[in-house]
Amino acid sequence: MKFKYLVIIFCAVIFFILTTAVLLLLLVAGSEFLVHIKQIILPLVIFMVVILVFMGLFFFSNYRLFSLLEREDWPALSFYLEKQVYEKGRYSSRNVRLLASSYLVVSDYPSVIKLEKKILTVNPSLIRKNVLVFGSARILSGNHKESAAFFKTYADKCNGDENQWVKWFYGFSLLLSGDFSSAEAEFSLLAVSSDNALVTGLSSNFLYNTIAKHSVKTQECKDIAESGKQRVKNTFKNFNNWINGIEKIKSDIHIAIIKKYIDETGKWIFSL
Repeated sequence: MKFKYLVIIFCAVIFFILTTAVLLLLLVAGSEFLVHIKQIILPLVIFMVVILVFMGLFFFSNYRLFSLLEREDWPALSFYLEKQVYEKGRYSSRNVRLLASSYLVVSDYPSVIKLEKKILTVNPSLIRKNVLVFGSARILSGNHKESAAFFKTYADKCNGDENQWVKWFYGFSLLLSGDFSSAEAEFSLLAVSSDNALVTGLSSNFLYNTIAKHSVKTQECKDIAESGKQRVKNTFKNFNNWINGIEKIKSDIHIAIIKKYIDETGKWIFSL
């Protein structure tokens, strides 16, 4: 949906809420409400106007950014954000994430690494806040040992789901680099302890279908994978629920780069 339509819809909703509130007060209070209508209406109108002004300022100040995102003009978006970040020094988390993501879309991995090095000298905390984006660049560029070292550095430094994804990508990087033993340890832990069903499923799938072939404890590896598989089935119940869960996060860059494995995992878990 076009951003300008979103603004129009938001303004319409605000107006609808204000009108509804006034009509409800009039219906409940009756004639008594008319006596105090100015005292009640004026603050509501001021409140609405303030919100609309801020919305308008936000939209027009970011119009160029929104229009480029809407057109999916990634080279132009990169150029615009480079000026914002490198020339104007606007190192906000949003600008950094969008710039790194736009580089990834056009497969410009060296520029992502260049941005990361610059961020490290300006505001290192922004790397942690966007660790999955910067780590994705290393995986896509084929630097698997380097990506493993990167994700290991930030393991346990993030919170919630992001931290579990960092650990998963650490294991994934180990797997891609051929370190099956270390990858088995990471995926086994995630398969039995992660509260993110997708992380659990992916870990279990790789344990059963890839790592078990190289494990010195093949049956134990498969048993852990089966346990994780059952945990995922208990969460999603069926394949359609799995698909619906993926749909909610499919636009995230770290999800997009492993979409193939997610599809394979879903089919394995639900025996399709």
